Amino acid sequence: MIRADGVHRAFGGVSVLRGVDLAVAAGELVTLSGPSGSGKTALLSLLCGFDFPDSGSVSPGLASWSACAVLPQSLGLASELTLEENVALPLRLAGREVAGVAELLAELGISGLGARYPGQVSFGQQQRAALARAVVARPSALLADEPTAHLDAVSAVAAVGLLRRVADEGAAVLIATHHDAVHAVADRVLLLADGQVQTAGGLSS
Repeated sequence: MIRADGVHRAFGGVSVLRGVDLAVAAGELVTLSGPSGSGKTALLSLLCGFDFPDSGSVSPGLASWSACAVLPQSLGLASELTLEENVALPLRLAGREVAGVAELLAELGISGLGARYPGQVSFGQQQRAALARAVVARPSALLADEPTAHLDAVSAVAAVGLLRRVADEGAAVLIATHHDAVHAVADRVLLLADGQVQTAGGLSS
């Protein structure tokens, strides 16, 4: 489960998150909306352990890629590794067999780019590789920050379908996004406004 209980976080004396409560269960895809600067990225950073709350608690926090995978806006691809090597990295770090990489690259429409380095492809292609890296180890929780922001319509459809399948296979998935196509496949849509989370709607609401 992805969970935040009474989370407060301030930056430079300005309160960004004010008692945030949130829970995403296994098998659930929840999207988080809100205007730029509302604290969506800050909340995801706390949930994955990149940052720490001033008060309150979060989970899963720092965890292995097989337990909690992260797709940040900055993508975080290793420039010295090819796209294929980047995608396989969580499996190698876990000492697991490297499998499923080629299939994910093909599903996301970048199968012909696996031998290229991040600097040799577009940012949208990098984003798809980062998404493949996030799901390749079949994590139990996935946190994604604007995963379709740099994708065209066709690529976005593939990415959204993959994210939905990851949840359907049992992962807890939380996505910060402005993209209506992502909200459309969510079980719940949450709104972050004035430092707090509230229900905005969703398919099951």
